Amino acid sequence: MHIHPDTHRFLHRRDKETLLGQRGIVVWLCGLSGSGKSTLANAVERVLHQQGRFTAVLDGDNLRAGLSANLGFTDQDRLENIRRIAETAKLFVSQGIITIVSAITPRGELRDLARGLLGSDLIEVYVKASYETCEKRDVKGLYARAARGEIQHFTGKDGSFEPPQSPDLVLNTETSSIEDAAFELLETIRERIAI
Repeated sequence: MHIHPDTHRFLHRRDKETLLGQRGIVVWLCGLSGSGKSTLANAVERVLHQQGRFTAVLDGDNLRAGLSANLGFTDQDRLENIRRIAETAKLFVSQGIITIVSAITPRGELRDLARGLLGSDLIEVYVKASYETCEKRDVKGLYARAARGEIQHFTGKDGSFEPPQSPDLVLNTETSSIEDAAFELLETIRERIAI
């Protein structure tokens, strides 16, 4: 392969962050389907937007409809999906964008991959809710389909979910309202984006 990255002539990240008045970060929300990841991402993005912050949300479902449309849910496909999301987030953060990722990211090796690509730009947030709670919520009807055997490798049922061992933040949506969880997340973000 003859690939020669030519980034040294581009504007520096600090120039873009200065223009935006913010430091680029990646807030990676992981947890079971239905735990509240997308709801939190949307709530937090709206507040940040109102505060004049430039943001982007990378939602796992939306990305699987486009960037990762050719991937399934095997271990190898999940690894490639997370790699694509992390590489996209890396591009966004290099432009000074506050990037919020909402993706199940079920195993430690997948979160390690994201951390390896994003380094200190990453804030890993575990959106915690039990399988039983998410099954009761079943906002997308996926748990009912999984119970009927219509979905293979469903995370938490026949596909494993390993809770993060040392996330930067845990938001328990069983014991906290979305509003309270969003407020806590916004406080964490505020501390990290100041220039």
